Amino acid sequence: MTQRFRRLPMSTISIIGSGTMAAAIGDRIAKAGHVVEVISRDPAKAKALADRLAAGATTGSYGSAPAGDIVILAVPYSGAASAVADFGETLTGKVIIDVANPVNSDLSGLVTPHGSSGAEETAKSLPADAHLVKAFNTIFGHVLAKDARIDAFFAADDPQVKARVSTFIESIGLRPFDVGGLKMAQTLEALGLMMIGLAKNGAGTWDFAMSVDIR
Repeated sequence: MTQRFRRLPMSTISIIGSGTMAAAIGDRIAKAGHVVEVISRDPAKAKALADRLAAGATTGSYGSAPAGDIVILAVPYSGAASAVADFGETLTGKVIIDVANPVNSDLSGLVTPHGSSGAEETAKSLPADAHLVKAFNTIFGHVLAKDARIDAFFAADDPQVKARVSTFIESIGLRPFDVGGLKMAQTLEALGLMMIGLAKNGAGTWDFAMSVDIR
């Protein structure tokens, strides 16, 4: 079934990264009518992804100010803090959506300090008035790429930022669910890890998504 998107005024959404998650999110953004700006340390990879997305997708210069007010940070957790530092004050006032799951090399646990999350650790490298949001980490990239309405959980502190991100998530054909403040990123990242364990063990497949059944 073809997904119906909630049509919103066209805007530019920047993506830092050029891997599987960047491609899956970028494709949804482009289909929703937004302009995608792809930014990568490797300009050739950025151009290749932008060419794949078509629909007016552009590329940006790594370390320079992203064109979009919403910036998707689609890099592995191990490189998230350094990527944010590379952009520095150019992220002032931006909404940064962190999609990473901070898992260890054998996918058996999280690498974050006790009582913190990958999102909270990454936020420490942002300018004071940038807004970090945790989202998309509970959706596998290949599932996100499918033309289906999937539940997308997100966490952030600022109510206005939450409303904006919720509208954005809905505009790309997903069903947004606010789970609370940024502290709840710890729970979302634990859920991401649980999904990996479920895929490797109980489910026997990576082709599934978590959803909320409201009765």
